[in-house]
Amino acid sequence: MQRRQLLKAGAGAAAMAGAPWVGAQAPRRVVVIGGGFGGATAARYLRQFNPDLSITLIEPADTFVMCPMSNRVVHGGLQLRDISRPYDRFVSRHGLRWVRGRAEAIDPVAREVRVGKERVPYDHLIVSPGVDYVYDGIEGLQTAEQQARVPHAWKAGPQTQMLRDQLQAMPENGVVAMTIPKVPYRCPPGPYERASLIAHYLQTRKPKGKLLVFDANPEMQAKKGLFEAVWKKRYAGLIEYVPSADLKSVDAAGGTLRFDMQGEVKAQVLNVIPPQRAGEVARNAGLANAGNRWCEVDFLSYESTAVAGIHVLGDSIAAAPGMPKSGHMANQQAKVCAGAITARLRGIELPSDPIIANTCYSFVSQTDVIHVASVHRYDAAKKTMLPVPGAGGLSAEPSVIEGIYAMAWATNILNDTLGA
Repeated sequence: MQRRQLLKAGAGAAAMAGAPWVGAQAPRRVVVIGGGFGGATAARYLRQFNPDLSITLIEPADTFVMCPMSNRVVHGGLQLRDISRPYDRFVSRHGLRWVRGRAEAIDPVAREVRVGKERVPYDHLIVSPGVDYVYDGIEGLQTAEQQARVPHAWKAGPQTQMLRDQLQAMPENGVVAMTIPKVPYRCPPGPYERASLIAHYLQTRKPKGKLLVFDANPEMQAKKGLFEAVWKKRYAGLIEYVPSADLKSVDAAGGTLRFDMQGEVKAQVLNVIPPQRAGEVARNAGLANAGNRWCEVDFLSYESTAVAGIHVLGDSIAAAPGMPKSGHMANQQAKVCAGAITARLRGIELPSDPIIANTCYSFVSQTDVIHVASVHRYDAAKKTMLPVPGAGGLSAEPSVIEGIYAMAWATNILNDTLGA
């Protein structure tokens, strides 16, 4: 079945690349907001399918930094440079126009994006802005200055390094306190992987230290049995896990967290991962039609159900059942979207049964890894993506060989996204 699907996908891609433009119109303009796994993959595959298409990437950063593997930077297993690639090489390789700035507003009537004083016109728009962080209701984290003192490190980059530096500077018998928001949030297993790696750091570098994990959810949200077994077997006495912990306030200067039920907790290192929602530019454009928090899409094309002609990818979408907010998933969504836009430009019928997959590896020590994988197929009756029963799977236990697979996966997904 897998071979037939791959051959079908390859034939579809060949048809898109070889079919003529509809009528005699000139190649059209596609603008992509956001150069993460969703946006960069979409731009790269649109170029592969359409050599003459005008493609503009709007992205303020100078470097692509992948969130997968960033927890290994926190605990010292990798450096930031190991998970970073410059955007100038990417845009040059794929013939993209790069507007280096923040997309401030979208005008769907004029079909243009405002970036500072520039107006960038589009015929098709892809919005992949990632997530914004919601500090409403967390006293002490209402200003940018306050937030900067308590890193979430949930977007790989300077805060990742900041959290690593704080761990290294912590006293030998210090306490680390991290918080996990209620679902949905980016990368469901990510907080539990981070906790495992911080515990590994403490065990090997500061065995008198302790990690307190406060989860706003009633239980672990991913790989629950595996993480529980690892924490009990490897990190007993180092990790204290507290579920249903509702964070109310943060005193960064005093190193204090206050919870609704658990009261006040003091720690030398605070890692507050706040609740999340779709990126600001998507919300301001009226795309966040799921509770003003997430963006609903047509899963055949990832076109917004709120505003025609705009496609939304990645962490900002209201995900289908069982579909995680992950870099791998954004990469997969982007390929479907790129194919759908190409099909419309060339007058080809959209594929009616897209199949996408996701794999998530989690390091639980310097070398040992666990994984979860899933396959998702479009259900025409329910008009959504549903997990394929019996496909995918879960590790039986952590292993070194899975660590090797994990690093190969990271290299492959990075190269597939950037076309390296």
